[in-house]
Amino acid sequence: MSVFLTIHPLDPQAHLLRKAAAMVNQGGVIVYPTDSGYALACQIGNKQALDRIRRIRNLDEKHHFTLVCRDLSELSTYAIVTDRIYKILKNYTPGPYTFILKATREVPRRLQHPKRKTIGIRIPDHIIALALLETLDAPLMSTTLTIPGENINFLEAQAINDILANQVDLIIDGGNCGLEPTTVIDLSGESPVILREGKGDIEPFL
Repeated sequence: MSVFLTIHPLDPQAHLLRKAAAMVNQGGVIVYPTDSGYALACQIGNKQALDRIRRIRNLDEKHHFTLVCRDLSELSTYAIVTDRIYKILKNYTPGPYTFILKATREVPRRLQHPKRKTIGIRIPDHIIALALLETLDAPLMSTTLTIPGENINFLEAQAINDILANQVDLIIDGGNCGLEPTTVIDLSGESPVILREGKGDIEPFL
């Protein structure tokens, strides 16, 4: 059975954040809230945990995982950020966007797009998610909590616990955070390309 933590959405309890961070650092798979719904996550570079997430979501080896960061200061380690890209990121993060950027050599190959050498980067506008990242002092490897072919409502953490309690190690209950996915913007070329329209406004990228 997974550990179930109820964390205050406006004033996250530090001791519970430390417990969640410890689970990640021990190689666990967690469910946590973001500004675009609940997500699955694990430690960067942990292949065993990554494979568990693939099985939960029925994903193939080509699926593009996202690095979820606390702020822009972490990006240069994992992505190539030009002045143009930095200005865009500064204006639209934190927020419900996933940005596709050229990956640096620091990014494990299994996190990169297999042909394009790119990585998805996200800075969520969610108090619990940011507090967890701050506690970890490292990004999370993450993907949206959906199960293809299943019509399951993952609005509430208790519903997630009912279904995934034996498949993940820890679930953070941060209240209802919606179901609309992020807008995905590819910044790896000369101009932005909208790959998926979601919660984030696409108007600035047209």
